Amino acid sequence: MRIAVASDHAGYALKEGVKAALLADGHDVVDAGTTSDASTDYPEYAARAARMVSEGDAERGVLVCGSGNGVTITANKIAGIRAVNAHDADEAAMARKHNGINVLGLSQARLSADAAAPIVAAFLTTAFEGGRHERRILEIADVEGGGDGTAPVSADIPPGQPTH
Repeated sequence: MRIAVASDHAGYALKEGVKAALLADGHDVVDAGTTSDASTDYPEYAARAARMVSEGDAERGVLVCGSGNGVTITANKIAGIRAVNAHDADEAAMARKHNGINVLGLSQARLSADAAAPIVAAFLTTAFEGGRHERRILEIADVEGGGDGTAPVSADIPPGQPTH
């Protein structure tokens, strides 16, 4: 699987650990930055990786900052992205099953590389359930396109694709 990874300085060490594990598992990893633990701002890197996912240049994204919140908020501003800051494997699995997340946020302040491994694994191996959840994904896309979320734009739009 092609996976975009990114972090700011406060998530750099965990990003590097996640990246190494993904490469060891045979994934194609694209590093959208940053390249050190020197102080930097997360929006540039999170947006770069999220756009790779949104535009189909990567199948999934993993973003890291100190809390996991800033990178996740940034990613969710990109059309077609559904990102969650997961703190355990069950949370990541549920977000994949019901929300079809395509970007995972992680907190370096809360997680070691060993603790992050099962969260990333759940994110990558859990399938989206579809069904009633598909309708809700389309309603989220309606909101993303300026609607009120009461009606899907089109049932023909696959999850993760921009609708407007």
